[in-house]
Amino acid sequence: MLELVPGIFVEATAGQVSNNYSVRGLQGGGQRFVQLQEDGMPILYGGGGADFFFDQDLTIDRLEAVKGGSSGVLTVNGAGATINFISKRPNFREAEGAARVTAYNYGMKRGDFYYSQPLAENLAFNVGGYIQSSPGVRENPFDYAGWRLKGMLEYRFDDGGYARLSAKGGDVENAYYATMPYRLDGGKIRGIPGLDTQDGNVGGDAFANIAVPVSTFAHPSGFREFRYRDGIKAKTAQVRFDIEKPVGETIDLFAHARYLKYSYDFNGLFPGSGTGNAGLTSAQNYLTPGASSPINDLLTLGRAAYPAATRFGIKNLRTGVVLGSNQTAQLAALAGNGFLQRTTLNHDYIDGRDFGANVGGRWEYENDRFKNSLTAGVMYYNVIRKQDQSATASMVNDVKTNSDVYDIVALDGNNQVIGTLSDNGLVSYGDWGAGIRERRDSAVSLYVNDEVAFGDLRVDGGVRWESDDATALDGNQLAVNQPVQPGVGGVIRNVGASFDGTFTTRQRTQRKASWTVGANYLITPNFSVYARYANGFQTNNVDPITTIELYEAGVRYQYGRLFSGSATVFRTNFDNQNYNFANPTNPSQQQNLNADLRTKGVEIDLVVRPTNWFSVDFQGVFQDPQLLNLQLDGVDQGAAFEGNRPERTPAQLFTILPTLTLPDGLGDVYARYKFVGKIFADNGNGIALPSYGVTGIGVNLNLSERVQLNLNADNVFDVVGLTEGNPRQGQTQAITDGYFYARGIVGPTYGGTLTFRF
Repeated sequence: MLELVPGIFVEATAGQVSNNYSVRGLQGGGQRFVQLQEDGMPILYGGGGADFFFDQDLTIDRLEAVKGGSSGVLTVNGAGATINFISKRPNFREAEGAARVTAYNYGMKRGDFYYSQPLAENLAFNVGGYIQSSPGVRENPFDYAGWRLKGMLEYRFDDGGYARLSAKGGDVENAYYATMPYRLDGGKIRGIPGLDTQDGNVGGDAFANIAVPVSTFAHPSGFREFRYRDGIKAKTAQVRFDIEKPVGETIDLFAHARYLKYSYDFNGLFPGSGTGNAGLTSAQNYLTPGASSPINDLLTLGRAAYPAATRFGIKNLRTGVVLGSNQTAQLAALAGNGFLQRTTLNHDYIDGRDFGANVGGRWEYENDRFKNSLTAGVMYYNVIRKQDQSATASMVNDVKTNSDVYDIVALDGNNQVIGTLSDNGLVSYGDWGAGIRERRDSAVSLYVNDEVAFGDLRVDGGVRWESDDATALDGNQLAVNQPVQPGVGGVIRNVGASFDGTFTTRQRTQRKASWTVGANYLITPNFSVYARYANGFQTNNVDPITTIELYEAGVRYQYGRLFSGSATVFRTNFDNQNYNFANPTNPSQQQNLNADLRTKGVEIDLVVRPTNWFSVDFQGVFQDPQLLNLQLDGVDQGAAFEGNRPERTPAQLFTILPTLTLPDGLGDVYARYKFVGKIFADNGNGIALPSYGVTGIGVNLNLSERVQLNLNADNVFDVVGLTEGNPRQGQTQAITDGYFYARGIVGPTYGGTLTFRF
């Protein structure tokens, strides 16, 4: 749905949730600056991650979008864009309802429903939601289930306005897909035998439930369960109250408030995380002590623990088969490619409370010469977000779909096991440090926005001032690592970097104003020009505020039904982009990146209708993004990154959508071609991921007045497309021996929906 908005681009490779999206002028994966809203209020105050807790379903009526401009004035943390999903209002005239079934070839099964009816002359309700199950778009032995439900009760005042009480809840599991290995062969991106680029997935039974050692300060039992079987489990419970009431003929007062309790339990596999390409090598290299082994530290401990060992080997935990380092032919044939890799188990739990309120009023006035609409109000958000990302560990597995996990074992001269070095496949603990943290924000915003029209000239301007009292609690790391619990196997005898039960507290109050001014002039009934300046920002808890400055100007033109379109030139100045990532040489340590971005470009959006029954839509962005002033952990990197293209940011992307309208209102047939230009996997521009174009086709059929069928297929030509490299490998990624890690789009998918309305 987001790709329907001109200027928004999406990296839809993680699965149904946790995908990256951004807006033209910003870096790829800039979803923190794109505020997803439901009925005019942010789903989450912080912006990013909202897709964990919201789905489009039959309770949603339409989508509205604003890019830049007033977006950063009328909402918090939406300087890039605001995407507002607007709910269906209860029906005060008659009962109505709808039911929908959805099915796709990869195993998605979903049922939606919606119902509304009046209860009295001024009182009505609606209710809707869905249930679903799906293994995700890649091969997976598990099926992930879930449901969401939303209800609304609305009272209409006799003199206009309304009071509305609504609530929603959900418990949804989803598959998650991260990077996987690829190879570069003759300049072309290809897969590795045994792991299909288009539907392969290393995750499976071997990762279903794994007990990972951790400090007793983090979890009193000394263990934390990683459950790939659960995928991403997101829970929501929200209550909301809205009221709007006219006061006289020209003034309306409004108040909107919602309280959201949410959590997600994220169980994701990250092949190559931390070790990067060095972790993808032959099984022979893994078992040969020395710098070429990605587990050399473990082998060193194993040599000390089992000095009588002749060699090392691997033991398949599914089959029990043991292979020694001297069995070179069998190792070379492992999984059809001879590779092993280190895969990180990322277990990330978030528990949050998010209260938001928006109270204000509108004054509207109109006479023969001008029309004016003034909105002013105050917003308040109180947010608590607790995170547990402890017990991040890594395992050794082969490279295939539904991969096998291996213990590293010490062998005698006859390849008999005399000792086990790993712990049921685990070869490290505490890879990403303590992992316990909490963030709190108490934010107040005052805003005013005015829109005035003098004949064919329309001018708008607005300002929002925000004060955020922020607190960050970061779990401290043990000075001396705790020993593992009794009974834990292997030669690693402590839990690695882990939480010591105490916190370092940082507090900071930050204040800033965002503002915008724009004008639109209708030169003729078919031709207009416009221009805008906007200065917005993103609060980042106690970290520095990110500033986004936008200049844009454009033209709009239409010629009857034949043609309508717009062209916009823009420049975006994005200061203090700031985020943390794992140090690739020491994953238990976090590094901080801070950089400025400068982007200039043009956006085109047009529709051509040569006949009443055929049209072609074109949306495109052509931009030149550049990095400036990049720092790592506060250290200026000088010319090393200056002028580089920001990671995962295409210079060109466009979509072409031809549509054929069928006679007698039967429906329409459409095709869709999306092109994404070359991107770089890292800010060092070390790995260039090639451009790609994806074709989809579909048909909407009105089988009757009440029954509609939609059928569609995507990536029908089975194109390979990569959307990002290994985000935890650092800022200067490389291709090693022809291999590298990246996230890829899926192969052909097809399915559809059948909707019945009554």
